[in-house]
Amino acid sequence: RDQGGGISDDILPKIFDPYFTTKKEGSGLGLATAHSIIAKHNGQLSVASTSPKGTTFTILLPASTEAAPEISHVDKGDISGNARVLVMDDEPLICDLAKRSLEMYGYHVMTASNGDEAIERFSKALEYGLPFDVVILDLTVRGGKGGSETIQELKKLDPDVKAIVSSGYSNDPVMAHYLDYGFSAVVVKPYSLIDLVQAVHDLTFDDVVEEVNSNKIVEHINA
Repeated sequence: RDQGGGISDDILPKIFDPYFTTKKEGSGLGLATAHSIIAKHNGQLSVASTSPKGTTFTILLPASTEAAPEISHVDKGDISGNARVLVMDDEPLICDLAKRSLEMYGYHVMTASNGDEAIERFSKALEYGLPFDVVILDLTVRGGKGGSETIQELKKLDPDVKAIVSSGYSNDPVMAHYLDYGFSAVVVKPYSLIDLVQAVHDLTFDDVVEEVNSNKIVEHINA
């Protein structure tokens, strides 16, 4: 519960709508994302507000009757790599976290805030002979090209582009049938560091093995 000015009755029904915000710098996705996450866990997020006396948010989650599963340790060496990755998301914090997470495992990362910027970076990388091995695209971008539009443009530049679609809206048909929309994999927000790195590793591992085998063949020929 906060001690702010409360939420007026005309705004209250809209606060969980994606992109609805009364702030100049707000994204309008905070409460929508929270509502989606809680709903996926079979919970409820409700709000009560009395303007101007403050607002109360209540979260109800079902109690588990099972013991928490043991978290398996993942060896950093198992999913590390050196592939070039482009991350597109309109949330600077998500871009920064994804970049830092992937770089911890040896990947080389660039970011973009919307589809147009991602297309430009992707095109220049091809031009310079340093193509991205994997592209991670946010499905929904406010005021710009989202993942579905962006992947179509990227495929015109490189039909073999490997792209991961990311979104908190797990019910979106693109997330459920990502292969039909040109994507190679999917990660659902909020994703963990391991989920993200594992998805990138899975798409680039075969390329690494192929490169190693090719080098061995060349070494054998030159021997």
